[in-house]
Amino acid sequence: MLRDIPPRTLRGAGRCILQTERLTLRRPTLADVNAIARLADERRIAENTRRLPHPYSHGDAVEFVRGIPRSRETAFLIEKDYAPVGMVGVDWREIDAPELGYWLGVDYWGQGLATEAARAVIDFTFEEFDTGQMRAGARVANPASRNVLEKCGFQWCGVELHRFESLGSSTPVDCFRLTRSVWASLKNWGNSTRRA
Repeated sequence: MLRDIPPRTLRGAGRCILQTERLTLRRPTLADVNAIARLADERRIAENTRRLPHPYSHGDAVEFVRGIPRSRETAFLIEKDYAPVGMVGVDWREIDAPELGYWLGVDYWGQGLATEAARAVIDFTFEEFDTGQMRAGARVANPASRNVLEKCGFQWCGVELHRFESLGSSTPVDCFRLTRSVWASLKNWGNSTRRA
């Protein structure tokens, strides 16, 4: 049964664990802050994510993890072979069009992990919540992220300027949208299907 999206439901969603063929996605805890800080403290990641500062400190990771229960986000730590490799989640500040976001540690780029994690969270979002669409963005200078979104079924809908904290300025971002109907037609993604 699809659910409306009150804040208490979003907090409850953070307790679930998603499994894919190679990954486990779960809510990050304070035990994960060292790994999050180590992975996120990379300029190439910060320059491609709007809200990550650079440098990214242990304190930034603690603040992020402690803030999840009060935020309008559903956040998942991405693990491969029991080791953290990145983050993926949904920002619910715009209830009618929640936004998918993700980043991976540099050592894990180019392995299809971002697509696998994104598909699991997309499936979770459309299966568990009554939303008609999701949106996402990728810097124009980041073709790898645009490829992830296209492989997940997102369709390009224009370019906007977005502010990036690490850059201290705005930069062009390709904007994408995935409707429930397109997602439903792509539902047979195989290894992205949620298992837990």
